[in-house]
Amino acid sequence: MGDGAPLTVSGAVLGARRRFAEAGLETPELDARVLVGHALGLDRVGMISDGNRPLTPEEGARIDALVVRRLAREPVGRILGYREFWGLRFALGPETLEPRPDSEAIVEAALDAVSAGPGRAARMRIADLGTGSGCLLVALLSELPSAFGVGIDIGPGAVRVARENAVANGVADRAGFVLSHWSDALSGGFDVVVSNPPYITSEECAVLPREVAGFDPAAALDGGADGLDSYRAILDDVARVLAPSGTLVLELGAGQCEAVSRLARDRGLLPGEARRDLAGIDRALAITVSCA
Repeated sequence: MGDGAPLTVSGAVLGARRRFAEAGLETPELDARVLVGHALGLDRVGMISDGNRPLTPEEGARIDALVVRRLAREPVGRILGYREFWGLRFALGPETLEPRPDSEAIVEAALDAVSAGPGRAARMRIADLGTGSGCLLVALLSELPSAFGVGIDIGPGAVRVARENAVANGVADRAGFVLSHWSDALSGGFDVVVSNPPYITSEECAVLPREVAGFDPAAALDGGADGLDSYRAILDDVARVLAPSGTLVLELGAGQCEAVSRLARDRGLLPGEARRDLAGIDRALAITVSCA
């Protein structure tokens, strides 16, 4: 390894952490431990037990290559090739967003709607619009044993990765994936529709951090001039897609709750109270077909 980094496992972690801290990365110690462990094929226990083991030159080179990628602001999940979400592992691809903990609020809100309605054991149909890695659909199917779901995406690569993730997480027999634009390919009668649509304004997309702009697909980020284009497209058709007692759950960008609620009301839909993420931001909005 370069830069005079020590030749033990623990020394490699310390060296990577120092380089990450000097570069201003937010979580230098965590990133160092995860990447060194990945390069060496060691879990947390192995990292401790092998801490004083000298590295071979080949191991040092593998670690250094990953450190260089992280210093170039490539996200850790992209380097690993997967990301944890809802306690499950999801492979990533060039056409998929990297699942983020904030999006678990969508799963929580959808499960709340199911629990208040047909119940988690009921047979039901779920649609995930803009499925990406398939994380929302797969997470819901893992909690709803009698549900069947369809993931929709415009990216062939995303559809392929989502299908692989359904297989890896044991729900492929209850999941289908379709190449389409939003709900165009769907018929009606869905009990739950979820979506994490693009919601960043085009102006903001131009100044996103490299970790996002350089690695997440632009089509999954840019929500148009006001960030609301995808919400309009989804809300325009959702009354046709939902069952009469069904629920749509949308991820929100920070500060978008009122605007999205207004778009829903303008279309005769009934928005509920937003669910907040761990940072206290309104993150998931449940919407139903109004009875008025």
